[in-house]
Amino acid sequence: MQQIARQVRIEQRVVVRIAPQRPAARQNMLAELPQRAIPRRLEETRKEKCVPLDGIAGVQTGSGNRLVLFLRDERMISVNLEKSCRARDFYSGFYVEKNKDGRLCVDRDKLQSRTGMRCEVEAMRQLVEASD
Repeated sequence: MQQIARQVRIEQRVVVRIAPQRPAARQNMLAELPQRAIPRRLEETRKEKCVPLDGIAGVQTGSGNRLVLFLRDERMISVNLEKSCRARDFYSGFYVEKNKDGRLCVDRDKLQSRTGMRCEVEAMRQLVEASD
């Protein structure tokens, strides 16, 4: 009797969803801040290569092809998507496939909107309050 060899291949894929914070939650957070703590104007500073996925608390659309990530450590990161992408396609957040290092990186990762648009992350910069 001849034996038949069979192979089973198991692959695991983890996709993370980053959602915008509810408007009510954002308003509550702003109301709790002292008025002087709310920045008047933000400017982009040093470039970021990667940010930890589990450190992202929320996302907000910006103008053109920019998104703003709100990190759990209270930093804000401006994300530039490839030129053919529009930030408004990501109004309800995005999905990203989790890599082994657990980070979102420039020139490596693609964000997917809930409508199916896929865009590569081209640049990230930290946003800080501008000194007048």
